[in-house]
Amino acid sequence: MNVLIVGLGSIARRHIAALRHIDPEAGIVALRHDTAGIPLPGVRDIYSLDEMESRPDFAIISNPTALHAETIRALLPLRVPLFIEKPLFAGLGHEDLLEEIRRLGILTYVACNMRFLDTLRWLRGQVEALRINEVNVYCGSYLPDWRPGTDWRRCYSARTELGGGVHIDLIHEFDYIHWIFGDPQQVRKTLRHRSSLGIGAVDYANYCLEYEDFCISVVLNYYRRDYKRTVEVVAEEGTWTADLASGRVTDADGRTLFESSQDDDEVYWAQMNYFLSLLRKEAPASSNDVFEAYEVLKLCLG
Repeated sequence: MNVLIVGLGSIARRHIAALRHIDPEAGIVALRHDTAGIPLPGVRDIYSLDEMESRPDFAIISNPTALHAETIRALLPLRVPLFIEKPLFAGLGHEDLLEEIRRLGILTYVACNMRFLDTLRWLRGQVEALRINEVNVYCGSYLPDWRPGTDWRRCYSARTELGGGVHIDLIHEFDYIHWIFGDPQQVRKTLRHRSSLGIGAVDYANYCLEYEDFCISVVLNYYRRDYKRTVEVVAEEGTWTADLASGRVTDADGRTLFESSQDDDEVYWAQMNYFLSLLRKEAPASSNDVFEAYEVLKLCLG
């Protein structure tokens, strides 16, 4: 298996590790823009698509979000499947690019690895049987802890011009809401950047998603030092809280309804295995192609 990867940051390295876990012999070529970049053992660096020696089996796009559209456009002539790190784009638009992908029949998958969390997959299988009255989604984490050893103020997450901001950086929450509950009828939101972090990108987001019979509240931030990521489902049958950090789902009395010991590596392995099954045509269709991912982007930004 030969793979082209565009961008070689921390998330790219996780995808490479997942690939090597599945296929230790995979050949990986990284398209890079900076000749001073630190090389990764076993990865051949190139600085132009003209340097490629053969057509890859697929390409991974994991450079800054603001560059995704131009990168996808540059790769379309290769006619290879595209594995695109979330979010799809930094903003709305690019419908012409989506139509070109559709016209060419390019297989795409937008990587939202939380769809492979055992906890969320269990929850998704349960909610259809509940009479839901309210859902509360929360994710608070501390941006300076995300990438140890780097200047966090210069990373794309903290910079609007690179596609940063907590609302789009944590699009995972909108993705799994869309995956589990579908499209809301209306969305209202508040976006701010007034916290002690002092960054220009959005560091607090508060959304209300209105469905026919219930509402979903979404609160996201970059400044919480004690990491918390939860989904609370308030239903006629009772209240369930899924703690996505611990992998537990509990009821209002604290009794465990579901628990998983799955670690981050296993989630990335499951995601890459799923994508490879698409290449082998073992799965009928991509569960999160660019067209679905664009709908999630509209939910977040529209």
